[in-house]
Amino acid sequence: MNNTLPPVEIPQPAPRSSRPEIMAEEIIERLTYRIGKDAKVAKPHDWLTAAILVVRDRIIDKWMESTRKVYRTGDKRVYYLSLEFLIGRLMRDAVSNMELLSEIKDALASLGVDIDVIAGLEPDAALGNGGLGRLAACFMESMATVDIPAYGYGIRYVHGLFRQQMADGWQVELPENWLAHGNPWEFERRESSYEIGFGGSVESVGGYDDPPRFVWKPAERFIAMAYDTPIVGWRGKRVNTLRLWSAQPIDPILLDAFNAGDHIGALRESNKAETLTRVLYPADANPAGQELRLRQEYFFSSASLQDILRRHLQQYPDFTNLHEKVSIQLNDTHPAISIAELIRLLCDVHGMDFDLAWDVTRQTFSYTNHTLLPEALESWPVPLFERLLPRHMQIIYAINTKILLDARKEKKFGDSQIRAISLIDEGGDRRVRMGNLAFVGSHSINGVSALHTDLMKETVFADLHSLYPNRINNKTNGITPRRWLMQCNPGLTNLLREAIGPEFEDNTEALRALDSFADDSAFQQKFAEVKRQNKVQLANLVAGRMGIRIDPSAMFDIQIKRIHEYKRQLLNIVEAVALYDQIRSHPELDWVPRVKFFAGKAAPSYHNAKLIIKLANDVARVINNDPAVRGLLKVVFIPNYNVSLAEVMVPAADLSEQISTAGMEASGTGNMKFGLNGALTIGTLDGANVEMRDHVGEENIVIFGMTADEVARVRSEGHNPRAIIEQSRELAQALQAISSGVFSPDDRSRFTALIDGIYNHDWFMVAGDFDAYAKAQRDVDQIWADPVSWYGKTIRNTARMGWFSSDRTIRQYASEIWRA
Repeated sequence: MNNTLPPVEIPQPAPRSSRPEIMAEEIIERLTYRIGKDAKVAKPHDWLTAAILVVRDRIIDKWMESTRKVYRTGDKRVYYLSLEFLIGRLMRDAVSNMELLSEIKDALASLGVDIDVIAGLEPDAALGNGGLGRLAACFMESMATVDIPAYGYGIRYVHGLFRQQMADGWQVELPENWLAHGNPWEFERRESSYEIGFGGSVESVGGYDDPPRFVWKPAERFIAMAYDTPIVGWRGKRVNTLRLWSAQPIDPILLDAFNAGDHIGALRESNKAETLTRVLYPADANPAGQELRLRQEYFFSSASLQDILRRHLQQYPDFTNLHEKVSIQLNDTHPAISIAELIRLLCDVHGMDFDLAWDVTRQTFSYTNHTLLPEALESWPVPLFERLLPRHMQIIYAINTKILLDARKEKKFGDSQIRAISLIDEGGDRRVRMGNLAFVGSHSINGVSALHTDLMKETVFADLHSLYPNRINNKTNGITPRRWLMQCNPGLTNLLREAIGPEFEDNTEALRALDSFADDSAFQQKFAEVKRQNKVQLANLVAGRMGIRIDPSAMFDIQIKRIHEYKRQLLNIVEAVALYDQIRSHPELDWVPRVKFFAGKAAPSYHNAKLIIKLANDVARVINNDPAVRGLLKVVFIPNYNVSLAEVMVPAADLSEQISTAGMEASGTGNMKFGLNGALTIGTLDGANVEMRDHVGEENIVIFGMTADEVARVRSEGHNPRAIIEQSRELAQALQAISSGVFSPDDRSRFTALIDGIYNHDWFMVAGDFDAYAKAQRDVDQIWADPVSWYGKTIRNTARMGWFSSDRTIRQYASEIWRA
């Protein structure tokens, strides 16, 4: 007797209505049955969750159809591996891209709820630090927008980086509890769980005549559990998946130990697991921090690859066609261990020959480099690597053997070139070079701006480029105009629609039509009014959070980015001190009122970066409270920079500070966001500033300072900053004031070492570029004094920034790297 049930055709639910009255009914239903609240006693956060659940239902319809489509067509999938995804708040992003903003707004209003109030309660997902993570978020949205099937893979950090507070001007790091009350956007996928191992030993098994097969027996094992968040493309065309991994113990509690009275020891496995995914970028100045960071990188890389291979086997019999159906993009070196892990999985778990596995791996992976700083190209001590990942160390040695033998025999590389391309750095303590591993294990290595890509070939990867001359290519970064124009700057978006029509919403290159309005006085007046409204919003935020009053008619001069010496917040602060001296010394001159804004976080172990934050706050305290300045200059450091804060600051900027030492910034994306929102850029010819100058026109950007070639030449020939300082009266006085304690009367030597660094070596060319920077700032003052000229330039910035859309970048990745 056959007990097999016949297949059942499972009916699909009808798509949800977008009518406001239907959505209002559903909001009440979610409030009642999912949250357990009566509308009469519901709090704003209850309404937010209910509204998200209603919007989420409509996203799911598109999400499931997007998934079914890939299985029907067999389209190639793209997998984007990144340790960071700085996605920010999702409510407005989702409803805007689903074209439901007016409907959900009306639905909530009919219930007496203001969408602006509840949307502001949504926490920022603490999944990133700065530009790299925000780029990953823009790319995920653009992949959905241009209809590329994609998964983003990362870590579901409980606390992420940290929440920044100020204590007497010093940065204080506190946990960012963004998950404290749950995350209504995510779905737990318990079926997508994978075992991750560390340590242990490797054994060779098999007969005498058989190829050896290796079995890794880890000493520690954890479970990676998947959590999915839907990522909506523009107009809901496609919904892709951001899959984040959370670590769980295999045995959550050791009952024998607990019952024996060792209550802490009984939970040690749970504590180890929780540590893995608790904090982004644990301080790696000590061995324990280094080990945790390596564990994190392997944890999410292994889980992601196991997931990718499982999905591939659902459709195909083996992995010989993996590279034809899968493209894996490594976002920087953090997931570079994936190269060795894929070979381990293919060979040790699925029985593939090593040479074939190596060939499939190289054709599957591509690698994006984001830095020219050698110290930022991760490397790990060989003993640590071998202890945590013994099988991977064997694989890396095997790869290295293939690469070095080929270089020596086929390309006739000499000893110095062999040392440069080796996966093992033999200088000093032996270390595994993750940048070199990512390079040799990928078929494509891309830079993120034209200048950065050229410099990669000449500096950090010069010898690898010589070995593989066709692998390096450029893909200049971009930003999603949905979030960084339409959502964060609705006033400007409406003005653009009124002037040039809505075509730019689907093709940002259409913004070029705005050029014809750049000198139109009526349009300039409307453009200026939008900018003023955005500045009032920022001024109100600062007044509410910090108690500082700001005049919106002053020039808003903004530098927001990670605090790092090469980004040169210090140059900006020193110039502020010099300007402060000039305003006091020459009160008879017609000074331009200016507010210098700073925001950004310093790595907890980066002493000089934290000292720069303290200096900014100390300088602000003195300048802002000096009546002699007459309000002509203010300095404001806004704590806890994140995406939501950027969404207020970017539209309010008059002047965008992009002043990194030339040759050290890979690209930048803040420069693009500011330009798109009608700010004038002051910057060096670094990163994407070079291409921005070419697109907006050199007359519509203020460029100063040494070029990358000049910086390299000055460093090699010998830089004498002391002589430069002695010849610059303004610079010498400003440095002396800071160093002597004018801004730190409670500790007069607080900044002495920081300033001595400028006098003695000035690696980041603060002294070298100061006079050029100060002159450029006075040039900016002259442009500001002529509103017709100012708005003509800033309108042209908005008009000519369309090329810097992440949609364009993703299309280039898809056609030239992924073949998707």
